[in-house]
Amino acid sequence: MRAGVVGVGAVGARVARQLASTEAVTSLVLDDVQEGRAQAAARAIGERARAGRIDPGEVDVVVVAGPSGTHVDVAGPLVAAGVPVVSTGDSPEDVRGLLHLDAEARERGVAVVVGAGFAPGLSCVLAVHAASRFDEVAEVHVARSGTGGPACARQHHRALSGPSIDWRDGSWLHRPGGSGRELCWFPDPVGAQDCYRAALPDALLLVPAFPGVDRVTARLAANRRDRLTAPLPMLRPPHPEGGPGAIRVEVRGRLGGRIDSVVLGAMDRPAVAAGAVAALAAVGAGQGSVPAGAGGLAGRVDALEFLLELARRGVRAAVFEGTPIG
Repeated sequence: MRAGVVGVGAVGARVARQLASTEAVTSLVLDDVQEGRAQAAARAIGERARAGRIDPGEVDVVVVAGPSGTHVDVAGPLVAAGVPVVSTGDSPEDVRGLLHLDAEARERGVAVVVGAGFAPGLSCVLAVHAASRFDEVAEVHVARSGTGGPACARQHHRALSGPSIDWRDGSWLHRPGGSGRELCWFPDPVGAQDCYRAALPDALLLVPAFPGVDRVTARLAANRRDRLTAPLPMLRPPHPEGGPGAIRVEVRGRLGGRIDSVVLGAMDRPAVAAGAVAALAAVGAGQGSVPAGAGGLAGRVDALEFLLELARRGVRAAVFEGTPIG
């Protein structure tokens, strides 16, 4: 399988390394707008990779891992040429634009995997895995902490000042970013953090996967400074790669006439986890195991098999059991 990666920043570089270490991938083309970055990444990977522009006729799948606002422009021509696309984008604008490619993707018989990162992405797979324990899913709540790199940090900064996208009782609700504080417990060592509403696209991808679900929400971990400065330009350059991050997915549903809940999570460096998720999704899309059309990972991959393969690649999920004390 011949693969391409557009954007080799913190996440894209991890995607490239994961693909290069996958036996099914025979060649890899890396493309980036920053001069020299793709060449450096290709040299680090070795002879299987080369830097250059991606020709749709020379690849079987492409991962788009560039900054927010670029994913639809890159994916559109590829889908038109019949090339499967995997996007790591987590901005509502990118997600909506990619979902609008659904009709063309179905016509071309190719998959467009939207939001294939840490969250959304791994969080969507965890939600499906947790939902398998219920007869009927009533609510899905996602929270995330940490950033994968400078582009991710800037997107999260913007998200805190934008309206949230929540699903409640069959309709969309938009509430101010930075509101709705909720203390969420993430896997150690991240632990408990205050999380807030933000302009996150998770519900756009999860609602179609759970017909009849009552509520779907997503929150972002933030401190007081993050909330106060969210409407302003970033006061200092973001770190080249954020530290440890985590996701938490709570699914509530009905089982045998009673209401219960399951909480799953994962802790990792967000760029590392997102790279593994996107690479695994790309292998599936390139080999034709992901259904044609545009959508997230929820309901489009076998959740247990996906999680087992991620664990083999070093990204492991956890089950929350009991109540934290202290």
